[in-house]
Amino acid sequence: MRNLAAVQEGEIFAASRAAAMPGADSTVLVIDDDPDVRTSVGRLLRSLSINVQLFASIPDFLKSDLPDGPTCLVLDIRMPGQSGLDLQRELAASNRDIPIIFVTGHGDIPMSVQAMKRGAIEFLTKPYRDQDLLDAIQLGLSRDRERRETDKDLVSLRERFASLSPREREIVIQVARGRLSKQIAHDIGIAEATVKVHRSRAMQKMQAGSLPELGRMADKLKLVPDTTQRA
Repeated sequence: MRNLAAVQEGEIFAASRAAAMPGADSTVLVIDDDPDVRTSVGRLLRSLSINVQLFASIPDFLKSDLPDGPTCLVLDIRMPGQSGLDLQRELAASNRDIPIIFVTGHGDIPMSVQAMKRGAIEFLTKPYRDQDLLDAIQLGLSRDRERRETDKDLVSLRERFASLSPREREIVIQVARGRLSKQIAHDIGIAEATVKVHRSRAMQKMQAGSLPELGRMADKLKLVPDTTQRA
């Protein structure tokens, strides 16, 4: 009975883990020069219905096109020629923001510290537990999904700001600097009531429900330098 209960508990746990993994639009990229590792990781991820692309070398990876959906990279840190750390630096330099999970057959504390300082999700030493790898992958894909949503929202915000008239943009920037309507009116030489009309139209176009929300939008768009002192 205990064995049966243990099997059932394991099945429930595995099912819950599978359900928690990201959706079918997610892809895991695996770069490892060991064919056995590639086969093993590929089989594991496909068993959970996770898309996976396998690469035997970094040059093979660099020649490929990145997936459109949430992505993370499982990367062997030691490979012939270009190392995993070299690729991490190259991706950062080209602004290709991909969450990286490093794996290695040899524990190396300085390497792990260097990789983590540069933003790696995890640094696993072979042989690692499948669950540790899956947990790291889930975190990496979740972070990439969040980043993509943030980028999408920022594109929409920029489009809304671009729809403003030159005067409305000017007033949004002044509001973001903490200037009052009467101060803005004095600075640009128009009536305070006119400032309020422009501000109201700008808020409607920006879809801002309040002045604080408009200020947060301005912060996201970096309309006001960090060094600017708000009134």
